[in-house]
Parts: sequence; C-alpha cells; structure tokens
Amino acid sequence: MIESSLPLVTQAMGQNPAAIEALLVRHLPGLQGWLRLRMGAQLRARETPEDLVQSVAREVLADLSAFEWRGEAAFRHWLYLKAQRKLVDKARFVGADQRSPAREREVSSLFASAVDGLADLVTPSRVVQSQEELRRIETAFAELPEDYQEAISLQRLCGMNYGEIAARMQRSEGATRNLVHRGLSRLALRLGELRRAESEPD
Repeated sequence: MIESSLPLVTQAMGQNPAAIEALLVRHLPGLQGWLRLRMGAQLRARETPEDLVQSVAREVLADLSAFEWRGEAAFRHWLYLKAQRKLVDKARFVGADQRSPAREREVSSLFASAVDGLADLVTPSRVVQSQEELRRIETAFAELPEDYQEAISLQRLCGMNYGEIAARMQRSEGATRNLVHRGLSRLALRLGELRRAESEPD
C-alpha cells in the first residue's frame, strides 16, 4: 500500500522545509518520468539537466496554497501538471532558440530516476537497462494518440484507478479501461518494432 503524502503536504503548506524536501524525494522519480514523456522531444533536447527538474519541483511544492487534497493519485497529477507547466515556462524564458538540440547532454542520475518513473510502462519482465531503451520508450509513447497518452499516464504514472481516470477524461470507465489496454498494446508493439529495426544490420 502506498504511503499517503497528506501529512507531508499539510506540513509543506506551512512552509516546512523538511516536509517540502521529503515530498521532493518521494515524488521526483515519477515526476521525472512524467516530464520526459510529456514535455516533447524538442523541449527534452534543450532542457534535460536534473537540477532544472528539481528546481521546478521545489517551486511547485513551496506553493501549495491553492491545493485541495483529494487523494494520493490526484496529488501526483496536480504536482506533475504544475511542474510541466513551470518547466515549459522556464524553457520559454531562457530562450529555447538559443540552445541547439545538438548541445543536449545526457545526465546519468536523471536517466536513473527517469527509469524508475517509467518502469511501469513496460511489461514487468522487461527491465529498462539503457539510455537507448529509454529513448525508444519516449519515441513510441510520443507516437500514441493524445487520449492514449493521457490515459496511460494517469493510470501508470499517477496511479489513478479507472473510475478516477473516467471522471477526469469525461468518459465511461469501460472506455478508459480500453484506452489504457489498447495504448499499452500499441506501445509494446511499437517498442518491438523499434528494437528490431535498430538490431538489423544496415
């Protein structure tokens, strides 16, 4: 059973630095996985440093005044969306055009945390062991229709149940269940195609 973040959130609302730091440590792997998938390839190529993600997360967690607790999954979704918006705003502020994708740098610690956040997107027997595999997951996920991306993200990264996803997406529970299952099937098939294509000799 996942430990509730409510006690820490309550303390963080009172600007308790230790609570904010504890929330950051607890949610950073999932947050990094979410951002890698949802920020898009162009922004990912320009804004990969781990320090930026941590800075964004701290800003969000230090500003919980407008947050209303509605459960653990809802809190993760709120956190991820707020962080994603802040990250995009920061990229615009620094001027994305001034940073070439050719200057992208891979950070090993960011990779490790992102793997933790994305591990549930693949079958349990499949372990993400390389940056190449992480890149394939990002590529395959980006090719999915938007509603598939949303349903998978809410179910696998935020931990929402099908009823919660249905309410948020304004669909029936059966429809959201189908979105998740079909989306994961498409993701697995596309990952297989990418792996085979890259293993074949030129």
